[in-house]
Amino acid sequence: MKKYLFSLALSFFSYVVFAQSPETIHKHAIVVDTHGDILFNQIKSGIDIGKLQKTGNFDLVRAKEGGLDVQVFSIWCDESGGYALANQEIDSLYSLIERYPDKITLVKNAAELEKAVAAKKLAAMIGVEGGHMIENGLDNLEKLAKRGMIYMTLTWNNSTSWASSAAEETSKKVKPENAGLNNLGKQIVRKMNALGVIVDLSHVGVKTFFDAIAITKKPVLVSHSCVYALNPVPRNLNDEQIKAVGKNGGVISLNFYAGFLDSTYNAKQKVFFAKYDAELKTLSAKYGRSNAIDTLISLHQADADATRPSIEKLIDHIDYIVKLIGVDHVGLGADFDGAEAFPLGINSIADYPKITAALLKRGYKANEITKILGGNFLRVLRANKP
Repeated sequence: MKKYLFSLALSFFSYVVFAQSPETIHKHAIVVDTHGDILFNQIKSGIDIGKLQKTGNFDLVRAKEGGLDVQVFSIWCDESGGYALANQEIDSLYSLIERYPDKITLVKNAAELEKAVAAKKLAAMIGVEGGHMIENGLDNLEKLAKRGMIYMTLTWNNSTSWASSAAEETSKKVKPENAGLNNLGKQIVRKMNALGVIVDLSHVGVKTFFDAIAITKKPVLVSHSCVYALNPVPRNLNDEQIKAVGKNGGVISLNFYAGFLDSTYNAKQKVFFAKYDAELKTLSAKYGRSNAIDTLISLHQADADATRPSIEKLIDHIDYIVKLIGVDHVGLGADFDGAEAFPLGINSIADYPKITAALLKRGYKANEITKILGGNFLRVLRANKP
């Protein structure tokens, strides 16, 4: 009898340990990345992200390796671009799906998402990053929604005629009396609610943020931002904003960019660039500033890595939000292919399992990790769709 009880106890213990392993949790969760700047780079470089790439942070091969189930592809351009470029990027996603129909499919709602996951295909979703791309047109907003847009970030770094951005509110480029949403901006938020398009509050100014929170009737998404209290940069959310998202029932997806996670990163980066200033100037003249930075980092990887935070910094930001408003309001929006540095060991979409392991190590339970990895986003998606 004692042997039987011991054997039963041992089996139960083994089951609990196995069930709580990061591999098992990651495998059974629906893993969602709410923000990736992949399509603009695909158009610019002409690469085929259906195949394994030596550069960049995303391709379908590494997405599979990382257990990624859902990627929200950011439709992005700066203020010089607009509606036509947004459609060009969407066309490029459609083209990718046509080339690899066995690996990726477009989804527009939770039911389609779950069907894609069951079929072991990457569920591709569309998020438009910057309200300037609708060019002040409610008809353009509706057309993008029909093409699959599931969220729109009200602003990028540039303000629109109807909403002020964090960058321009902070720099005082937008006068305080003109900050926030005007009548058109409020109309756009209401139209987004009616269309089932999630209101994304990353990048927006504090005044715009609270105006939008007051107007929306649906839970919001903050698709790729971090915590201001841990790193006071304009793109991060202060405590009152975080609490407002909790009250609204929304989700804050943590950005993996080192400059948003680590308050010491920018100083370290300046030292790195100063050390290789002559080389950077030469590379910039040849390739342009952005590509020059990527090239410089690859040439001096050890020095570049010394500027990067540990993965624990990312978990610190998750912890902060969880302690302030609860685990139901946190997600992940890496901003891959949209920044030059991420935590050590997080180099591409293939590294997502390391985050699951880090959360488990920090003390999160399997059901909590499942919510962070994608469950919370699914709830907001369902709540927004009419």
